[in-house]
Amino acid sequence: MTYLLALDQGTSSSRSIVFDRLGQVVAQAQQELPQIYPKPGWVEHDPMEIWRGQLATAQAVLAKAKLRAQDISAIGITNQRETTVVWNRATGQPIHNAIVWQDRRAEDTCARLRAGGHADMIQAKTGLLVDAYFSGTKLKWILDHTPGARKLARAGELAFGTIDSWLMWQLTGGKVHATDVSNASRTMLFNVHTNQWDDELLSLLDIPHDLMPRVYPSSAQFGDVSADVLGAAIPIGGVAGDQQSALFGQACFKAGMAKNTYGTGCFMLMHTGNQFQTSTNGLLTTSAAQTTSKTEFATEGSVFVGGAVVQWLRDGLHAIQGSDQVQALAQSVPDAGGVMMVPAFTGLGAPYWKPDARGTITGLTRGTTVAHIARAALESIAYQSAALLQAMSRDAVAGGLAPVAELRVDGGACVNDLLMQFQADLLGIPVVRPAVTETTALGAAYLAGLAVGVYGSTQELSTLWRAERSFLPTLAPQRAAELMQRWEHAVRQTTLA
Repeated sequence: MTYLLALDQGTSSSRSIVFDRLGQVVAQAQQELPQIYPKPGWVEHDPMEIWRGQLATAQAVLAKAKLRAQDISAIGITNQRETTVVWNRATGQPIHNAIVWQDRRAEDTCARLRAGGHADMIQAKTGLLVDAYFSGTKLKWILDHTPGARKLARAGELAFGTIDSWLMWQLTGGKVHATDVSNASRTMLFNVHTNQWDDELLSLLDIPHDLMPRVYPSSAQFGDVSADVLGAAIPIGGVAGDQQSALFGQACFKAGMAKNTYGTGCFMLMHTGNQFQTSTNGLLTTSAAQTTSKTEFATEGSVFVGGAVVQWLRDGLHAIQGSDQVQALAQSVPDAGGVMMVPAFTGLGAPYWKPDARGTITGLTRGTTVAHIARAALESIAYQSAALLQAMSRDAVAGGLAPVAELRVDGGACVNDLLMQFQADLLGIPVVRPAVTETTALGAAYLAGLAVGVYGSTQELSTLWRAERSFLPTLAPQRAAELMQRWEHAVRQTTLA
């Protein structure tokens, strides 16, 4: 048998999964990763804890699968994106905690970039809106606020990386300082048209070029894991940021194909082929996972609060004791009873970009029960995702592409049948859940397999993708449109202005 090992380093946990050649899960191991909150709006990780936890899960999954390192054909890495690490090249030690993608401390720098008239140039080169979400301004903050960092950086003694780069450095004993195009495209420092670090962008944020990792396609020979790490040298053949990896794992290889990941937040990506599209509907353009040096793109939208609304029902409202109870509670009423919930706990992401928005529950009556609120909370995930897909379809049509014909789904909340059916009803297109929902890790495994010849092409990978269930729309289009109008009205009520 042929086996591939995927390392899936996320915001709340590190996981390792062994897949067989058919993309089936053989074994998996997981370890929670605590977050550090030094100040309101600041979120950090201990980079050494990330490394130790990821290594522990890799060792554990090999033991679970009863495999040796020699049995693994290649390793793929997928990771939380934008999270920023800077370390000393000589010692391999980080000079500061990792600054997590959710962290907002660099907003002042972003405000100065916008005020300086740089936003259009940055979007044209990177596909990104100027926001503290991305790695570039986090990197600048570390260099500006860590004693001695600027001097060390200018001397070429420091290395910057997103989590994939950090893991590769550790796995290879410091021999490989690299990243892939999908992670590089999330830094606000990378020209996605040329697939190179951009000197103008680096200069704008006063970042020395020597800090930056070498950029490869997402499927490439990155280097070998040191034999003393897992027991044998294993090639690292695939690297991709988690959302692009999920798009790849869902076999969305062609323009117009789209996936939505229902996690703590929701992340929707639509492949646009080699066409770079600047969104006029509040979406980002990003590099898709690339198997060659040829550029490929996707449009992306992020919902800040997706499955997290269920956690709020559990931990904040105490409406349920476990997240798995939400579907039964929501189904105990035929509908939300006119209740509309907008979970703008941390503002609203795409396509609204309203950082000052705050959560609202509207439509309450004396007849409203906690079940109606639970149903409205669940439906809010589908409403936000529908607004994203409608924005994507408008961009697609404007760019000469067909609107999205089906939505492939993954992530923890996609197991909720009520949510998936309501999603299909709002969108008016099939919502398709795959047989293997571990698509983020699977994408990394597929990329690694392509690099070492386990697979011959993406066409071969397309034949491995299987649907577990398709949810077909049952709602009249006019009724779906009315519901979306009610949603948009509720969104307008989330700001006090």
